[in-house]
Amino acid sequence: MKNHLRLFVAACFYYSGLVKLARLAARYSGPRLIILNYHRADGVNLRGQFRYLRDHYRVMHMEEALAELFMLHEPKRGGKRRTPLVITFDDGYRDSYTHGLALAREMQVPITIFLIPGYIESGDHFWWHEGKNLLENAQVEEVEIEGHRYHLRQPDDRKALEQAIDTRARYATSVAERETFLAAVRQALAIPAPRPVYEDGAMPLTWLEVLEMEQSGWVTFGAHTMHHPVLGYLADVAEVQREVTECRRVLEERLGHPVQLFAYPMGKPEHIGGDGLQAVRDAGYRWAFTTIPEKNTPQTDPYLLRRRPGSRDLHWLELACLLAGLLGMRTRLRQALGKWAASKGTARRK
Repeated sequence: MKNHLRLFVAACFYYSGLVKLARLAARYSGPRLIILNYHRADGVNLRGQFRYLRDHYRVMHMEEALAELFMLHEPKRGGKRRTPLVITFDDGYRDSYTHGLALAREMQVPITIFLIPGYIESGDHFWWHEGKNLLENAQVEEVEIEGHRYHLRQPDDRKALEQAIDTRARYATSVAERETFLAAVRQALAIPAPRPVYEDGAMPLTWLEVLEMEQSGWVTFGAHTMHHPVLGYLADVAEVQREVTECRRVLEERLGHPVQLFAYPMGKPEHIGGDGLQAVRDAGYRWAFTTIPEKNTPQTDPYLLRRRPGSRDLHWLELACLLAGLLGMRTRLRQALGKWAASKGTARRK
């Protein structure tokens, strides 16, 4: 019911002309660049989203869009050109090849994919799906993991274990620690070898698929670390540097040209950390991308570029309203009022 209401509200905003007015107003607010951040490329809604973006924004190749943004020293007033926009996909799921490539060709919109070479080379499952996947294939009814006992016939215990696996992997202080923990969980759950193959679209791309996509002219690639650790949680600065630098080296060797783009895993400030930011600068990347959901201007730090979340589950009407700033207004207003009240309280205490 909530989703239907949201779609109804989006339709009202769109067909009343408010979305169009918001887009027009954005053209007069100075140079800006919107970057969308997707992960999966299948589903029934992505075609409608791409069509809307193609028809109402200038969907550009990443490096072309960034060069345009940062070469503008003063905002142009009164221009009638559509707002530039870039579409990105993180991680390199196989459905970006089976679905995304065909869609990019059909709609004639370029996309950028941030790759994790370690997973391409191993063909293994991405670690952030392991909590759910391992429980679906568990061969035991009861298990003890790191001092906690879980009864897998009980839904609450299954949910708690899935969350525990994800949290432990996410906050690992090294890739080796993460993989050792996941191997121990597989053994405890008696997962058979060879391991089950999950949904094909959720598996990593292969190098052959990557090369075919790049040769199409519609897909460009950037780096996303070698093994997708959360850089801000790694204990060893040298490992942070290896994850960032080795990723670039491998991609350049495979693709045969310089790789200038990097996306931070998870992408919020606490996930990046000071060492992660410095490692990206030192590795020679030109641009780096967060998941901070804001627009980019010529004043944005090139190593902390903003990306708004995209989702294959959204109807194009919802996407249109989100990009126009017409959905989520109540939440933003509540947050703004909360910050204002907090600042007033601080001022009184002083």
